Amino acid sequence: MSGPDTATAEVRLAVRSMLAECASGDLVLVACSGGADSLALAAATAFEAPRHEVRAGAVLVDHGLQGESGRIVEEAAGSCRRLGLDPVDVARVEVRPGSRGLEDAARQSRYDALSAAASRRSARFVLLGHTLDDQAEQVLLGLTRGAGARSLAGMPRVRDRFRRPLLGVSRARTRASCAALGLEFWDDPMNEDRAFTRVRARAALVDLERDLGPGVAAALARSADLLREDADLLDSLADEAVSALGTGPWAVGDLDALPRAVRTRVWRRLALAAGAPAGQLSTRHTEACDALLTRWHGQGAVSLPGPLRATRSGGRVSIAAPDPVE
Repeated sequence: MSGPDTATAEVRLAVRSMLAECASGDLVLVACSGGADSLALAAATAFEAPRHEVRAGAVLVDHGLQGESGRIVEEAAGSCRRLGLDPVDVARVEVRPGSRGLEDAARQSRYDALSAAASRRSARFVLLGHTLDDQAEQVLLGLTRGAGARSLAGMPRVRDRFRRPLLGVSRARTRASCAALGLEFWDDPMNEDRAFTRVRARAALVDLERDLGPGVAAALARSADLLREDADLLDSLADEAVSALGTGPWAVGDLDALPRAVRTRVWRRLALAAGAPAGQLSTRHTEACDALLTRWHGQGAVSLPGPLRATRSGGRVSIAAPDPVE
């Protein structure tokens, strides 16, 4: 008997290495949308899990953003059940766009639903179907934001209970695997809507591959892996520095002695610890804080989200809420 096609073998190998972390009897859940990436992941997990004595199920999230979303999710759930996944849960969420837009709101709702399902089922992992192409798009978006190494490090393979086994597998290979296995997948029309930033990044990546030659996506994904190692080390050094600094106010000399790459991360941690909302704290804010050390000329307080103020006085700096107005 011949083995699986090369695309399916590649997807299975990626899943196999991730399942090796599990103990016998563990449950892993596949986050499945019915698209090619997550369906190929579901099929590979269903195949590999019994070989590791691991139980495998699926979670499908209905965002309710399209008229036929309920039908699409139920069809995808049926595909998961036919693959042998059990349990197969469907979670319906209400997406309320906030200040950061529809994409971000849908993403947050989805992760909340996946986390809730994992907790309810006592699952070891939730497997996500992000591919090499998704990683390259993430890095490209990070470049446009100019947000530093952590932004360019892309999506991690491991974060809390989430795992991304397919970050080294291209989107073309997941589609090829589905075709070889006879799996019908759904192409989300929102993936063609250029109103969404990620869709425009996807189109830009296609242009880059055409103009600069094939391999751009793979190179961006490799860069993310390398930068993540650097960012992890710098974050570790920043954590150690914050612990050594203790509670504020902090001596200007102690902060100024830190390498700049570490100090900018320290500023962010100090602001977050004081109560700054993570989503509102930008590089512009940390640069302004750093100017209290590096470009000091008696300037006033730096305004930070919260609201907070970073001030320098008597050779020390502090971050705190402004005094209440009398």
